[in-house]
Amino acid sequence: MARKSKSNRSELYLEENKDQIYENALAEIQSFELPLGTTLRSVYDDQPNAHQKFMEKLDACIRNHDREIEKMCNFHHQGFVDAITELLKVRADAEKLKVQVTDTNRRLQDAGKEVIAQTEEIIRCRVQQRNITTVVEKLQLCLPVLEMYSKLKEQMSVKRYYSALKTMEQLENLYLPRVSQYRFCQIMIENLPKLREEIKEISMSDLKDFLESIRKHSDRIGETAMKQAQQQKTFSTALQKQNNVNYGRNMHLGRNRILESKNEITLKRTFEDEDEHEEEVLTAQDLVDFSPVYRCLHIYSVLGDGEIFENYYRKQRRKQARLVLQPQSSMHETVEGYRRYFSQIVGFFVVEDHILHVTQGLVTRTYTDELWNMALSKIIAVLRTHSSYCNDPDLVLELKNLIVVFADTLQGYGFPVNRLFDLLFEIRDQYNETLLKKWSGLFRDIFEADNYSPIPVANEEEYRIVISKFPFQDPELDKQSFPKKLPMSQSVPQIYMQVKEFIYASLKFSESLHRSSTEIDDMLRKSTNLLLTRTLSSCLQNLIKKPHIGLTELVQIIINTTHLEQACKYLEDFISNITNISQLTVHTARLYGLSTFKDARHAAEGEIYTKLNQKIDEFIQIADYDWTMSESDGRASGYLMDLINFLRSTFQVFTHLPGKVAQTACMSACQHLSMSLMQMLLDSELKQISMGAIQQFNLDVIQCELFASSEPVPGFQGDTLQLAFIDLRQLLDLFMVWDWSTYLADYGQATSKYLRVNPSTALTLLEKMKDSSKKNNIFAQFRKNDRDKQKLIETVVKQLRSLVNGMSQHT
Repeated sequence: MARKSKSNRSELYLEENKDQIYENALAEIQSFELPLGTTLRSVYDDQPNAHQKFMEKLDACIRNHDREIEKMCNFHHQGFVDAITELLKVRADAEKLKVQVTDTNRRLQDAGKEVIAQTEEIIRCRVQQRNITTVVEKLQLCLPVLEMYSKLKEQMSVKRYYSALKTMEQLENLYLPRVSQYRFCQIMIENLPKLREEIKEISMSDLKDFLESIRKHSDRIGETAMKQAQQQKTFSTALQKQNNVNYGRNMHLGRNRILESKNEITLKRTFEDEDEHEEEVLTAQDLVDFSPVYRCLHIYSVLGDGEIFENYYRKQRRKQARLVLQPQSSMHETVEGYRRYFSQIVGFFVVEDHILHVTQGLVTRTYTDELWNMALSKIIAVLRTHSSYCNDPDLVLELKNLIVVFADTLQGYGFPVNRLFDLLFEIRDQYNETLLKKWSGLFRDIFEADNYSPIPVANEEEYRIVISKFPFQDPELDKQSFPKKLPMSQSVPQIYMQVKEFIYASLKFSESLHRSSTEIDDMLRKSTNLLLTRTLSSCLQNLIKKPHIGLTELVQIIINTTHLEQACKYLEDFISNITNISQLTVHTARLYGLSTFKDARHAAEGEIYTKLNQKIDEFIQIADYDWTMSESDGRASGYLMDLINFLRSTFQVFTHLPGKVAQTACMSACQHLSMSLMQMLLDSELKQISMGAIQQFNLDVIQCELFASSEPVPGFQGDTLQLAFIDLRQLLDLFMVWDWSTYLADYGQATSKYLRVNPSTALTLLEKMKDSSKKNNIFAQFRKNDRDKQKLIETVVKQLRSLVNGMSQHT
């Protein structure tokens, strides 16, 4: 029972719970909260008949609501009916009121039309008056702006850009802020940066035109500056010379040169008198309009871009400097090429110097010094290269003068030019080289045109002309009557005059180099030494070696060099007079002409010896001995007599030579003749010699000895000249006398009769005679009649061979 009671209570609880669930579901449905899925799922659960029960609950709920609605409608229905009745009553009164209001409004409108019109007119007038007052006030604010803007446009049109920038600054800072609310002001404000850029572009364009103009006309600027610097220097030099009391003594350049200096001073004074009332001559700066630079600088400074402008200007000028410093390939051919090159550079730096002094910060001294150092290095390199192509000394001298003017001009503008003067010393060496080449040609022409014979003078006038060109002194010759001959040939005074001209030419380069007289004196002496020791010496050496120069010419060359050597002291005096430096000064160099002419004379002497020997060889070559003859002709050979006659006539020409030279030439000729005759006997191609040939050869040697004893050249002591033939004489005597026993017995003794006969020489000649005796020679009969003598020859040959072998072993 208890268990059943408990079950009933559970079912009753569940039933009550379900009713509560349905109530909740209905409440949610009535609340119109969506979605209803969850609510419906709670209703339609797994309980049986849940749907039916829910629908019943739903129907009951609907019926309750319907009853409540019906009650409410019944409660308010009478009030609604009363309200409708009241509205119907008021409807008629409202229509009457509407008509009255409409009529009243129409009448008011008609009555107020005139008042409205007048009021509107008054309002319009007052608005106009207020607008006019406002416009006047605004125009009073805008008029200065418009005036300034008009002024700006006018300044722009007349290219007053700096003033225009100032006007813009006033507009921006003072005027435009007052009327910035107007559109035209905004347009102006927008246009001002454009105008600034336009001004910058225009000023930059003017600057570019200026740069292009000065690039094209820099040569004219430089030429004007160099001309003025040269005139100033010439005038200063003329005044200095005029005030120098000792000028005439210090400068030994001749009367004509002094007159030229005086004429220059007179001419200068004349020009000054003529120009006294004329306008002042334009300077180099006056030739250039620098306003574009100033204007552009001011404009960029005002715009705050001064640094940009400075960098641009310096960059462009550096580019122009490189273009100016670039020379033309043919510059070295004419002086005009160098002049234009220097003028362009001077013009460039004259402009930069002017910019440096009239502007602040556009260019600085550091900048110009850096630019000048760069340019100077390039200039020196260019001049070194192009001057090396110059072979004309006149062109090199013109180049030097241009460099001096160029350096003096730029030095006047404050640029250091010491390196240029150092370069001039290098060019001076090249100038000397070109002078040496030129004078080498002059010397060659003089030597080629010389007749190498003494100078004939017919009268006193001709003699004075010669000694005016060459310092010749000979008291003995002065005592002789005219006509007479001077010992030197025509080339001597010509060479002396050309050496003096060389000194003058070298002096031209040394002028204006800002060097002391001592340094100039040293330069002249060094260059003159080069002329003497190298150029003239080389020309003399080449002249001596020429094939067409014979013995007579060589003799005259020796005489000429002797007189030129004596004239060297006069050349030293000449240089001292020019430079006013005494030769007694410690550091004064000496001329090396003495050694030069001595060397040339020694070379000529050697050539005389050589040519004499060659001539002797020519005669020897035509010798035609019959080495197999049975007996001699009884007289000397014809070729030898011709040779002796040639030697006699030649040595007669040597009378003007120094004694030792003639004696040496004669001794050398006799020694060479003796050696040649000896070699003829010992020639390896000569296989046999007969006694008749020995006898004929002996006759020729006798003639040589007679010639030597006749003293062809005076001054030999005793039989000195005959000793040249002593070897031949003793050899021939040995064979002629056939004194072999004495020779063999006394061999090696100082008192030997045949001391000069060498065993090998005697053996060679004896073997040739032995070979000849085996044939049809003079010893043929001895082979039959006197075999003992043949054995004697063989015995002598054996003994000589033993002597020769003993000598070789000892050696």
